[in-house]
Amino acid sequence: MEFNSSSPGIIPVVSTFASPFDNSSFSSPVNKKPLSLWPGMYHSPVTNALWEAKSKIFERLLDPPKDAPPQSELLTKTPSQGRTTILYNFSSDYILREQYRDPWNEVRIGKLLEDLDALAGTISVKHCSDDDSTTRPLLIVTASVDKIVFKKPISVDIDLKITGAVIWVGQSSIEIQLDVIQSTKEGSDASDSVALTANFIFVARDSKTGKAAPVNRLSPQTECEKLLFEEAEARSKLRKRKRGGDRKEFENGEVNRLEVLLAEGRIFCDMPALADRDSILLRDTRLENSLICQPQQRNMHGRIFGGFLLHRAFELAFSTAYAFAGLVPYFLEIDHVDFRRPVDVGDFLRLKSCVLYTELENPDQPLINIEVVAHVTRPEIRSSEVSNTFYFTFTVRPEAKARTNGFSIRNVVPGTEEEARHILERMDAKALQSGKCTRKDIYAFNS
Repeated sequence: MEFNSSSPGIIPVVSTFASPFDNSSFSSPVNKKPLSLWPGMYHSPVTNALWEAKSKIFERLLDPPKDAPPQSELLTKTPSQGRTTILYNFSSDYILREQYRDPWNEVRIGKLLEDLDALAGTISVKHCSDDDSTTRPLLIVTASVDKIVFKKPISVDIDLKITGAVIWVGQSSIEIQLDVIQSTKEGSDASDSVALTANFIFVARDSKTGKAAPVNRLSPQTECEKLLFEEAEARSKLRKRKRGGDRKEFENGEVNRLEVLLAEGRIFCDMPALADRDSILLRDTRLENSLICQPQQRNMHGRIFGGFLLHRAFELAFSTAYAFAGLVPYFLEIDHVDFRRPVDVGDFLRLKSCVLYTELENPDQPLINIEVVAHVTRPEIRSSEVSNTFYFTFTVRPEAKARTNGFSIRNVVPGTEEEARHILERMDAKALQSGKCTRKDIYAFNS
């Protein structure tokens, strides 16, 4: 199925490479600075398309009026005012297709995560903008990713679109819902075309004081928009309760659960020769990589682009699941992610991963839960702080499993009480989130 890129509100995405004999794709008016020369911007096919489409907003962000006053009056906007769609013309743009192709002829999930963050950020900026060039713009930063759920494979040979809109607004926070849509059959049901869903939460800061700033109000119009607003409001209240430290429900029966988890781990530590060969210690599943954050990876605010961090964390998680299972993994979802502290240019970033636990109740769909923790490390002052923690869920690609006889996934056991407590916290947190959708929905593509 092909999408019509000429429809209002749809932004076409094109490749970031061009023929050396054709410079038309980079031409721009004489009085306008080319996007490639804008400082502090992370460049990809999607970010280029978004910034080109909304260049007036972003030029103001890059060069805000000096000593400008803050926005004096909040506006009321509807979800449709900020709704934005980007279109990938994979069927006709060979170079774009090659930029996104993975080894299995599907779209690279890591690059897609970058694009989701970029689009969500653009929608947030649009909602918070007051269209007044005399006021100073707000600083919009990614606070968290509520959840990303992968529902079916995404082909790199078929046109793709991502549609997003504001679904909820608090005092200084905004929730954006994104749908990745790809239809393989004409006339297919719209819900069957949704390949991935994501919810991003952004917070607004005053660009001068750095303090929380109020954002424009949201007025949902349709019944669907009102329902989405109510669901997002409930999630916001749940997050606040969790931050309040309410652990009573978790602590009931915690001792017994800890003992069950630690029983096998103690055998590994004290009598390794007698340990279950179908289990493995959590610490033996760890992988790690590191990098120095470069200027080319920064966003318009001079910080490292959140989508870049998601991309790198995903690829480490994928590698961890691959090394653990021995077969090519298949991505299913990302649980709630908090962006605890910003990452700056020049920071020494260390990404550490492990298989936190496995779910083996369904042998046809074994689940591998991966944790990736990003640390900003400063060796000169002997400091290491957590900037982000990511939780990914994978299974094994069906075609890879079909070629293997006697395939099985090991059970992961903690070696310390701290690891056991952390596993239980994650299991409970995931159980709370699972009310949003069922496993049947997630795995429908395998039926």
